[in-house]
Amino acid sequence: MRLWFALALAVVSAVPGRAQSPPPSGQPGSQIDSQPDSQIQTITSQSALVVVPALVRDKGKGGQLVFTLKADDFQLSDDGIPQKLHLEQDTGGEPLALVVDIEGGGAGVGELAKLGSLQSMLDSVVGGVAHKIAVVGYDSSPVLVRDFTPNTDLAVKGIQALIDDNNGDSGAATLDSLGFSIDLLRKQPIQYRRAILLIAESHDRGSKLKLDDALREIGDTNTAIYAIGFSTDKPEVAHEVAKISQPDKPGPAHGCFSRDPNDPNVDLTKNPGTQAFDCLALLAPPLRLATIAFVAARDSLQKNVPETVARLTGGEYFKLTSAKSLVRDLQTISNHIPNRYVLSFQPQSPHPGFHAIALTVPHYVHLEVSARNGYWADSPALPAP
Repeated sequence: MRLWFALALAVVSAVPGRAQSPPPSGQPGSQIDSQPDSQIQTITSQSALVVVPALVRDKGKGGQLVFTLKADDFQLSDDGIPQKLHLEQDTGGEPLALVVDIEGGGAGVGELAKLGSLQSMLDSVVGGVAHKIAVVGYDSSPVLVRDFTPNTDLAVKGIQALIDDNNGDSGAATLDSLGFSIDLLRKQPIQYRRAILLIAESHDRGSKLKLDDALREIGDTNTAIYAIGFSTDKPEVAHEVAKISQPDKPGPAHGCFSRDPNDPNVDLTKNPGTQAFDCLALLAPPLRLATIAFVAARDSLQKNVPETVARLTGGEYFKLTSAKSLVRDLQTISNHIPNRYVLSFQPQSPHPGFHAIALTVPHYVHLEVSARNGYWADSPALPAP
């Protein structure tokens, strides 16, 4: 699902967290629930719509969730430009499509093996709503262990198979596995919220997916990624991280040059990071902010993949320390998935490429907002001849 001109108007009902409730029988769109998944069609519009699920907590009350805010209480900027927000109402019980994405052979599998009941773990995460769960395992490459099923027991057997195998090859191709998981979620019915539970080490040491392409994959869908990360002490990590595939050009489509505009003999592609910042002086403020955010996000991916993707998508990141902490974190995730505000807006100054989002509640200094901090917009598709 692209966030540009071919985005579905009905996308709000597919985002993680709160979403628009299905219309009553007899109203337009009421046939969605009566059709099989394969017959549900997406209605497209020549208009961009960006969805921003947000979790609001009261810092003065130990992080207690806040449910009483209105659309006017929020302020959102897209590349520094204020946007008019819409807040979805009367939501919370929408079905959930969840991919459990686990790195094989790592500490995460070892801690999962210590849990008393995987069934309880999954039941806690999906809650009491209709759901589909898929299980993906990976090391050097991702593998679909269990396709989407509403049967939690079958999903548990898929996770147990990964635990029993526990024989990864230290490839740690996390970005490749996330791209694979997001593609699975794209094929799910539009009324489903979409989420990934990622259990992975901090560093990616084997992905073939370029960092720019990874940001596009992560940023152009309404999938929240809840990540539980663990560290690795392997000495080759720093060397291997440098091998993550990088593109010749450093950022979104912003008109930067591969040659220095003041000296055509200088090849800027030999130092992509320098190229990006050399171009900043040539850009209007919104594109300048988008470029800075893009480069920062790409650099962050090289340092800690699980934490970065969680922040980009409005999910949450937890550091794995023990089986006990894993249980606690999964309980937190299960509480937060259905209890998000869902805000949406149509960009005032759209441009292809990466966009930086900032969401605040300026009149409530004691409240803390967690939301996605970026998204990707594709160029509009050309009409068929």
